[in-house]
Amino acid sequence: MKTIRLCILFSGTGSNMLNLIRTLHLREFIDERDCVCRIEIVATLCNNPQAKGIQALQEFHIPCLVLSHKGLEREVYDALLVREIRRYEPALCVLSGFMRILTPIFTQHIRAINIHPSFLPHHKGAHAIRDSFESPQDFGGVSVHWVSDELDSGAIIAQEKLPKVAGESLEDFEARIHELEYKLFPQAILRALALHTRS
Repeated sequence: MKTIRLCILFSGTGSNMLNLIRTLHLREFIDERDCVCRIEIVATLCNNPQAKGIQALQEFHIPCLVLSHKGLEREVYDALLVREIRRYEPALCVLSGFMRILTPIFTQHIRAINIHPSFLPHHKGAHAIRDSFESPQDFGGVSVHWVSDELDSGAIIAQEKLPKVAGESLEDFEARIHELEYKLFPQAILRALALHTRS
């Protein structure tokens, strides 16, 4: 059976990462040739030594490399990141709340996708949920896209709008965004890998 290897990069609680592990890790899917393939998350990498997701990973016995960016120039850090990722030979690298603006040293050498909590191209950047919530638009959303040299601008793999609810708080809106992320992200990864679920 063919194994498709993934690496996940994260910076915080790792909630999306943990959802991906639960929905995809060691599960079997069908490729374009109707062959059975197994997805294996072979490693995770984190740039934040205090990230809560590091401890949460322990129950899954998946390696977690903590590689702090502190004191390093952006290009130097990205070169280290690329070197470590290549050790695992992943078919795809998944950015799951990885709070770094990546340079071409990364983007031109690693095949990667990213999840973003807005309906791109609206509300790029680190404060997308708040910016979306405060905008006059009647929707928010979630997008999964290929990582490119320009921030939050790669080709869209999957995205979905989330209608706003009159009178809801930012916290409630954010919770609904996260629920949509948990649904859309695994679907987008399967689409990026040209896989589908077994019937």
